[in-house]
Amino acid sequence: MGPTDEFEAEAHRCGHRRIAGLDEAGRGPLAGPVVAAAVILPRRCRVPGLNDSKQVPASERERLFEEILRRAVGVGIGSASGREIDALNILEATRLAMARAVGALDPSPDFLLIDAVALPLVGLPQRPIIKGDGLSLSIAAASIVAKVTRDRLMADYHRAYPQYNFLAHKGYGTSEHLRLLAEYGPCEIHRRTFRPVQECLLGRPSALRM
Repeated sequence: MGPTDEFEAEAHRCGHRRIAGLDEAGRGPLAGPVVAAAVILPRRCRVPGLNDSKQVPASERERLFEEILRRAVGVGIGSASGREIDALNILEATRLAMARAVGALDPSPDFLLIDAVALPLVGLPQRPIIKGDGLSLSIAAASIVAKVTRDRLMADYHRAYPQYNFLAHKGYGTSEHLRLLAEYGPCEIHRRTFRPVQECLLGRPSALRM
């Protein structure tokens, strides 16, 4: 069926006016930032083809990204670097990126719909929704914005570190990435606390041949 505006409509009935959907991209990779987006859509907004970014082909994500930016009331983007992920852990770094995305929104939201994660340090009413990117239109829009933004960042990193071929795998732990990590060692954007990178730093490249 795909995402609907049911959760947004319920929040409107409770008196909220600026409802932002939040989602992230990049919790799982071995390299690069985690990127979050917060999107406020207009009421009764319909964006054909909008869905969880994992269900949408890359070319269609690009089209949806541009349409969301054109039609949204507000879009905020935040990120947490590989170093911040190593310092905080991936969950807390995701929360940090989401808080930064909320802070970047103009106008400011008065209610948050969040894909799975709660943001206890963000002083706004909120509702975490398990698999929300497939249920809520605004969370789905945020998932598209976060994914396209992160993919573009990883294309920039590919130009800086071409030996890892980030353009192809976006930092995820594919067999190609593991092989190149074993060959070249980690670079500046690799997450040192993620096990395959740790194994490489400890000189056990056999753990990378999966």
